[in-house]
Amino acid sequence: MEKISISLLVLFVLGLALITPGCLQSESALNTSTPGGADAGEQGNYTSNETLVAFVESAVAYVNENGKDAALAEFNDPNGSFIQGELYIYAYDFNGTTLAHPVNPEKVGVNRLNETEGGVGTFLVEMNAAIRNGENFHRIAYINPAHDRRTESKLAYAVQMDENWWLGSGIYTGPADPEIAG
Repeated sequence: MEKISISLLVLFVLGLALITPGCLQSESALNTSTPGGADAGEQGNYTSNETLVAFVESAVAYVNENGKDAALAEFNDPNGSFIQGELYIYAYDFNGTTLAHPVNPEKVGVNRLNETEGGVGTFLVEMNAAIRNGENFHRIAYINPAHDRRTESKLAYAVQMDENWWLGSGIYTGPADPEIAG
């Protein structure tokens, strides 16, 4: 009986040793994808669409479990659980007022519909319309602070929380399309 227990223990340890390397990959290695195109290698790795959607959906669940006020406080916390690498949750009302933005906290409470820097006002008008039409994704050209503030293509994913507000996040996907950056 003792030999069987030792044999099973050895098999368990060997099995664990075989599967552990795949489980110990860094999260960035698991959650990134390289965009296609000739200069994709130059741009580096980007967060996957699936990771973006899962991140936003976890924020939606957080709102549903903790309520709007507690969720907005968490989303606004620059050290909170809703900042992960390039991902962070932002929230807006349908009038264009920032409800949460941990990277630009000075914008909370500010109506940004007419803001021209970085195309934020245009993005908000287009995102509001997309969300109200049941669309969750929208592509923009936006400054990437991680790449010397170059304008890059950014895919936003957002979810309407009620008739008054929505939350979302975005991922950079490579060089900006000239038609979007135009």
